Amino acid sequence: MKIKTILVSQPEPTDDKNPYVDLSKKFSLKIDFRPFIKIEAVNGQDFRQERINILEHSAIVLTSRNSVDHFFRMCKELRLTVPESMKYFCVSESVAYYVQKYIVYRKRKVFIGKQSFSDLMDVIKKHKDEKYLVPCSDIQKQEIPVLLDKAAVKYTNAVFYKTVASDLSDMKALTHDMLVFFSPGGIESLRKNFPKFKQNGTVMAAFGPTTAKAVKDAGFRLDIEAPMPEAPSMTGAIELYLKKAAKEAKKK
Repeated sequence: MKIKTILVSQPEPTDDKNPYVDLSKKFSLKIDFRPFIKIEAVNGQDFRQERINILEHSAIVLTSRNSVDHFFRMCKELRLTVPESMKYFCVSESVAYYVQKYIVYRKRKVFIGKQSFSDLMDVIKKHKDEKYLVPCSDIQKQEIPVLLDKAAVKYTNAVFYKTVASDLSDMKALTHDMLVFFSPGGIESLRKNFPKFKQNGTVMAAFGPTTAKAVKDAGFRLDIEAPMPEAPSMTGAIELYLKKAAKEAKKK
């Protein structure tokens, strides 16, 4: 089956130079975007019941912009003043840059990993005496607590926000030739919003091992998996798939 339409389960990029535009032009595709999941804040009253004292911690581990926003939102909601001595361990430069929205940036209290959480662990290991707070969603990457436990650092996982299925009731059915997912939550949303969905010839793409596992666990066929050595991005993996499909079509 020739791929003509793709549905990406994320918000549409605001940048006209995003790689999906190039992919669309190169293969004459119609690419639509629709978030399958949304973020909901855990309110201060519910958080208090967890009996986690934010100010007992000396360092915050920030893995995304969501974790940054919801950490500072919670502090505001609980009327806590974060001390200037608080240290921030950010998974990437982009997250560290985003922290400046809330604090006066000082090198001595902002520590940055290269890109992945395992990179950040190299930095955390050099500061083993800190007591870390990890603001996260209810769906957390499995490697985070595993690596923190392995390093024997003191830390508290704290759910500051939840990942829930978007309401897709306006979409009567999924008619795209390819569906692209980036989290297990997206697969849960697919099952919740379209309980009668049958994959048949629909191509499924997943980014990351946990998303790939969720696709298979749900009983679907995984056709495209990213990242891979020859295609570190989702668009790159889709392009490889389309080129291979075109070659096979010519042979027939």
